[in-house]
Amino acid sequence: MAKTAAALHILVKEEALAQKLLAQLEKGASFQQLAKKHSTCPSGRNGGDLGEFRRGQMVPAFDKAVFSCPLLKPWGPVKTAFGYHIIKVLWRN
Repeated sequence: MAKTAAALHILVKEEALAQKLLAQLEKGASFQQLAKKHSTCPSGRNGGDLGEFRRGQMVPAFDKAVFSCPLLKPWGPVKTAFGYHIIKVLWRN
């Protein structure tokens, strides 16, 4: 059976901004608030919520991170053709 996961992400164009946001998250900033303010992805309006998706549905670097990084801990930046992602995996199976 295909593995599935649910995650939040923040997508930005510059790696430096991604690093700055990650540092804010590590100090306890709200992932959803930062996503609404900074994410260039349409999911930013929903606090970065990507919902549930199957392994292989996202671009390879993002997919690999989601299915290997620690749960519930902001992770990144992960570089893709879209920019730099900070990812927070809510669950996976």
